[in-house]
Amino acid sequence: QVQLLESGGGLVQPGGSLRLSCAASGYIFSINAMGWYRQAPGKQRELVAVVSSGGSSAYADSVKGRFTISRDNVKNTVHLQMNSLKPEDTAVYYCNAAISDWAMKVTDYWGQGTQVTVSS
Repeated sequence: QVQLLESGGGLVQPGGSLRLSCAASGYIFSINAMGWYRQAPGKQRELVAVVSSGGSSAYADSVKGRFTISRDNVKNTVHLQMNSLKPEDTAVYYCNAAISDWAMKVTDYWGQGTQVTVSS
């Protein structure tokens, strides 16, 4: 089995920073894309940022220039550095990874979610 374990959420004032981390463990042959999604109360889950195994990244327009996604292919981790946080960034943030097992079957995995609250 594969697990994604997230950490780093919390309460921060507007303009502040937080760093989210996600570590994948278990029956892993390789990890394709890794990303972060978020879901605010009453809203649909949305993509925040994604990074390919080769390091190419893409961001939602709402976070461009403020958030940076990075990954460590040796440690099977992905991080989201969030700067200049705004109240509208408040949401539960979920880690996502497309993981291949030794039989080359690709499965989409999700973390349990970590709360980020931006408030004064």
